[in-house]
This record gives sequence, structure tokens and C-alpha cells, in this order.
Amino acid sequence: MKMFRSLALFPLFIGLAVSAAQRPNVVIIYGDDVGFADIGINGSVMIPTPNIDQLALEGLNFTDGHCSAATCTPSRFSMLTGLLAFRHNARVLPPDAPLLIPTDKLTLPKLFKQAGYHTAVIGKWHLGIGTPGVQTDWNGDVKPGPLEIGFDYSFLLPSTNDRVPCVYLRNHRVVNHDPNDPIHVGKTLNDVQKPGSTQYPDGRTNRESMTVYQSTHGHNDSVINGIGRIGYMSGGKAALWDEQTISDVFVDEAHAYIKEHRKEPFFLYFASQDIHVPRYPHPRFQGATQLGHRGDAMVAFDWTVGQIMRALKKYDLEQNTIVIFSSDNGPVYDDGYADGTTVLCSQEESDRGHDASSVWRGGKYQIYEGGTRVPFIIRWPAKIKPGLSPAMVNQVDFMASFAHLLGVELPENEAIDSRNILPAFLGETKVGHQYMVEESFGLALRDRHWKYIEPVQPKWPQGRDPIEESLHDLNADPAEQVNFAPLHPEKAENMKAILNKLRTGTGARGTIQ
Repeated sequence: MKMFRSLALFPLFIGLAVSAAQRPNVVIIYGDDVGFADIGINGSVMIPTPNIDQLALEGLNFTDGHCSAATCTPSRFSMLTGLLAFRHNARVLPPDAPLLIPTDKLTLPKLFKQAGYHTAVIGKWHLGIGTPGVQTDWNGDVKPGPLEIGFDYSFLLPSTNDRVPCVYLRNHRVVNHDPNDPIHVGKTLNDVQKPGSTQYPDGRTNRESMTVYQSTHGHNDSVINGIGRIGYMSGGKAALWDEQTISDVFVDEAHAYIKEHRKEPFFLYFASQDIHVPRYPHPRFQGATQLGHRGDAMVAFDWTVGQIMRALKKYDLEQNTIVIFSSDNGPVYDDGYADGTTVLCSQEESDRGHDASSVWRGGKYQIYEGGTRVPFIIRWPAKIKPGLSPAMVNQVDFMASFAHLLGVELPENEAIDSRNILPAFLGETKVGHQYMVEESFGLALRDRHWKYIEPVQPKWPQGRDPIEESLHDLNADPAEQVNFAPLHPEKAENMKAILNKLRTGTGARGTIQ
């Protein structure tokens, strides 16, 4: 283990902690399936994103910024706990999953609370709610959830917009819940066919009920608002969300939260559902691009970012608020819904179309760079000079870096994969990590521009090809088409050994500093 500790790039920076009077507000704006080049400043030509581009021009834009995994739940888990997802077997969760994060673990909101912050989460959750082995009661207090892991306030899509239940959850209660129309959630239609509850069509046997567009890949269980979902639901008709106004509702919630807590330090985790399927943007955004619902939904997300920034400006919070913009994984086009995206972004039209991963290979679900290399912008006018940074950084490091900024000591057994790279986040150095793990259905290790991918047979989604062991030089081959292992066998073996040490060791904080 000592040999790996000797590779540390960052000594402990004493004296960087801010005083109580200087504590910045922190807003994380988290995109969903947003690729590196889905924003204009990173190369998008066909999707206008003026608000995100302005955020980048006023902040630090990282060209090698990463989420920890190529799928949503694992990345969210890692960002909020400082743990790589494979350590907790964190995978994409079904609709009825219990709370994934143990209530006794240190989390990012708990860290901020220790420093005197009010904390909130608004948006897509997808980290489970309820107790393992116990059926969650959606008609009473719905818990444990965000409040039990450190958030003072929550307003959520309990799972995702393609999964049931299709209702908003404020703290522990379903918004607009009608006790005379009780909500039931299950894996099969029989699980939810309860007397006295509104029954919704089964998309598998009643495909004509999917009136917005057709769907497959399991997105065809209960049909809510004309769109097929994953999982079955009954009841809750008065509480159903309106697909096309979710962004507006979340913006209103964020504005109200910022207004109410403008006189105290706050941490707001804002998790947008755009541009996750099912994509059905508000009519005012439809036709904003030539890329169908996916491109138009990205324009809607850009509008959301603009509204949050306007709220901060309105209450004179711009200068001393850290705003982080990023995504939970790379892009995906065909993800179960026939919304027109796949046709517009087909291989035959890629030369004139939009490539959300830029020069990087792959996207969501894939171990290649396009799966985790995502937009990564940090804006803090009071401390950060605008610019471009090549530093290799990762969302899993928010825990250790914010702990250092706020003067909170991390226990040795908490956030074991989170490393303090505050100087890189603040733009004080353009050197980030030497080593970093990327995760999909297997693991990969970055060593600066080198990347080692371990062999794996993906079990899900069905039809994924086996991943062969390989070594890539991202400087020479950013598309990861050439396996350099035969030319550099010692490098491949060394990186494999480091990855195995990390897997079985005490975490990235002690193994691959």
C-alpha cells in the first residue's frame, strides 16, 4: 500500500478552510444522460445552450471531468457518499427499491449540515426509498429517504420519470395524495390490481394506450399519461405529474427554496430529469432543434439552468455561491422509447448530425470514455478565475474536497474513495488525479492518458457484447479503437495490479492517491 501512497499529487493544504462568515452556498445542477458535447461550449452546434455556456465562461470548464460510473444510480450514490458504487453493489434501481444509502453513512448533505448549512434535494432521486424487505407505503409517510441521509428538505420524482410511481414526493408525503384513491406499486399487474384504486392500462397487452409514442425494453408496463413506464402502479390519479411541466415545477421549487434560505448558507442538490427518457418537452421547447425530443429537452434543461442562475442573481447570491454543473453519465439515444431520436442520430446521418460524446467513444452503460466523461463546470466568482482546465477530476471527490474547504474532518472509514482535489476544483492548479477509476458493468483505471479496461461479460442490458481486456492511449487514440496492450504489456500489468489493489483494499483514498 505504501507504494501507492507515494504517488500522491496533493499534499494536505492547510489553511484553505473558509471562515463561517465566508461560507459559500453550494448548488449542484445535475444533468441526466447529458453527454460531454451536448453543450455548445464543448462542441455542440445543433443544440443551443446559451445559459450553460455562460456558466462555463464565468467559471472553470473541465475537459477531463467525470462522473464515477456510466449509469445513473451508481454515479449519484458515489457523489453523495464518496464511495465507488461497486463497493456497495449499487446498480440501476427498480421502482420499488428501498433506500440504497445506509442511514448511518456520512453523506454530502450530512457534511454540509456539520458545517452549519441547510440542505435540500429537488428533482430526480433514483436512490431508493423505504426499508429493505418491507413494502413501501405510498399512502402514508414514505421513508426512509433523503431526509434520513442528511437533507432537510426534499421535493422529488421518487425514482425516475420512466418508472412508477408517477407522483411528486415532498419530504415524506405524496403531493396531492387522495386517500380515496390509494397508490400501489409493484412488479406485476396483479400486484396493483386493488379495489378502489384507479387502474392504468398495461402497455404489454394494450399498446394502443401508449398515445404519445410506443416504447419497448420494459418501458411498457403501466401506461401513465399515454406513456409506458417501468413497473406497475394503480391509484393516485389526482397526484400524477404532468410530463411536460416537470421542469417548470422543479424550477419553481428551486426558486422558492433559494428565496426562503437566502440569508443562511445552503446546499442545494438540483437533479434534473431532462434529458432522460421519456422525452416529452413542454410545447414551448418543441422544435427548438432539428434533433427531435432529445435536442429539444436539452434546450429545456438549459432554460432551467438559466432560471436557477437568475434566482441567485435576484437575491444577490451570485458572487459567493459555488455552482457546479455536471451529469450522472454520458449520452444515450435509443433507451426504450420511439421518440424519434434514434432516427435523427443514426449512423448514416452522424456526419451532419449531433455526436453527444464528441471524440470520445461510447456513452451511457459503456466503460469507454463517453460513458463517464461529462460536462463539468464549477463557477464561484468570489474565488475561481474563469478558464479551461485539463485536470482529471471526478464527482466522487466532492466529499473530501468540500470537507477540506469547510474545515470538516473526514473519519478514516468514511468516503474512502473521495480524495481532496480542492486546488484543482478551484483552478489553483491544472493538475488533477494521476489515477482514477471508471465504472460500468466492469471497471477501468485511468493513469493520466493511459486507460486499462478489465475483461467483463455484461449481464445487463441484454445483448451487450463481452468487453475484452485492453489498454488505450487516449492521446493517440481518443476513440479507444486500438488495444495497446501487446505493445506495452508491462504498463497493462501494472495498471491491472493497481486496479486489483483498489478493489480489495481500503479505498482510493489510500490506494491510488
